[in-house]
Amino acid sequence: MPIPSTVVRRSSAVIAALLLGASLLAAQATYAPPQGVLAPSTRAWAAMREADIRRDLFAMASPAMRGREGGTLDEMKASIWVAEQYAKIGLVPMGDDGTWFQWFMITRTRVSASASSVSLAGKSLTLHRDVVPLTGFPVEASGAVLWLANPLDTTVDVRGRIVATPVQVPPPASVRTTSYPTRVRYSEAATAATLRTITRRGALAVLVVASDSVDASFDAIAVQRERGTYDVDRATPRTYGGSDRVAPVPVAGAGASPAFLVRASLGPALREQGTITLSVRLERFDVPGVNVIGALRGTDPALRDEWLLYSSHQDANGVRVLASGDSVLAGADDNASVSVAQFAAARAFVAQRPKRSLLFVHHGSEERGLLGSRYHSAHPVVPIANVVAVLNGDMIGRNNPDTAALLGVQPPHRSSTDLVNWALAANARSGKFVIDTLWDRPTHPEGWYFRSDHAPYARLGVPALMYTTNLHDDYHTAGDIPERIDYPKLLRMTQWMYLTGWYAANAAKRPAVDAGFRLER
Repeated sequence: MPIPSTVVRRSSAVIAALLLGASLLAAQATYAPPQGVLAPSTRAWAAMREADIRRDLFAMASPAMRGREGGTLDEMKASIWVAEQYAKIGLVPMGDDGTWFQWFMITRTRVSASASSVSLAGKSLTLHRDVVPLTGFPVEASGAVLWLANPLDTTVDVRGRIVATPVQVPPPASVRTTSYPTRVRYSEAATAATLRTITRRGALAVLVVASDSVDASFDAIAVQRERGTYDVDRATPRTYGGSDRVAPVPVAGAGASPAFLVRASLGPALREQGTITLSVRLERFDVPGVNVIGALRGTDPALRDEWLLYSSHQDANGVRVLASGDSVLAGADDNASVSVAQFAAARAFVAQRPKRSLLFVHHGSEERGLLGSRYHSAHPVVPIANVVAVLNGDMIGRNNPDTAALLGVQPPHRSSTDLVNWALAANARSGKFVIDTLWDRPTHPEGWYFRSDHAPYARLGVPALMYTTNLHDDYHTAGDIPERIDYPKLLRMTQWMYLTGWYAANAAKRPAVDAGFRLER
């Protein structure tokens, strides 16, 4: 069978990226540590042990942590555990009131299950079991259903009508290749393709009827949508020039029809064009979120008030629907891998302290929209002007044992050429990875650079890098478990992040911000 052209194009792009990465690796021999900075001691290097990393990761991504979902008691439990590890390592707390914890409030907006209702031909339907709201604003609509057999048929006037239509087969190129299980990716693309043709034609509401294949992922989609949206007030904006305030409660309209995904079994009743009543109301409430922050003071009186920040996130995605015998999204790679790497790096720095001071931050609720990093970057425990660099990691324990990605190397993502050069020099002397440059390109469809905790700091002009070994088929699934981590590779990634930080924390001059850098998208 011929290979589809989309696969050929994707494979060619990956090969090109790896070839470029190979040439970058060869060039790394020309990159040198900051002048005058000696290599860390053997004692410090030996403090990073694969056995410790494995032990910590199995603990953090254990079933007992229940997926560490942001804004829940499970994340709080994980955060307390992280603080206990910092205390054992020998860091000092830098949170609120002398604790390890910086608290913030998460504003959550979701469909109210108690105040909302849907009925078809007089029979009540259950939200998120029979019908899933796809648009996050209130809806009050009632009337006869207009069955539209083909949503592409623009000869039918749908204005002011409640329209039901079958889900369409999506264009293959629109099905994302790297996020969530395959069936969910397909279903989301199919729903989006259907709505794209109809929601701006003036319909009062649109009901997308699932096919058998979309119905198979109905519960997974429902549990995602049921959670609603999350935000944090007075935080670094999500986008350049955006607001630092929580967005107001959504209102109906905004130029698009409210949309719903309904079970395939409801298709016959909708085709009979009975009467449907939709009453969707929102609720908004606050729940606590937390960053866990430990510090190690530097040795140089002239430099110890400058800070290098190591960044991870302790949350994952909690307990979802049962799949492959498990419902816990343990988040071993995402992001226990970086969390335990941070512990190992901290042990090395305790064994040999650098000249500058260090902050180790586990940001809360990253999966809910970078909430912890957006909050801490706006309310830092040390002056943001004194943070010389942020070294962030996200998923560093999977895929090919000899490849990795460093995001923030290529313009327009590159904030500091100095920091990039030191990171490449560190790789040449530690991990020796071939650098995959594809994921750092501004044209990459995943927009990976903007989806982790370094981004709010970079938006404020702080030099920042992100270390990753990229996404994989277990991303955001119950398959992301400790048994699938490549521990020798994770140790090498840990050593690379540590050595980069060693250079930055001991350099005579802090890494300079590139002229004209401004993070936009």
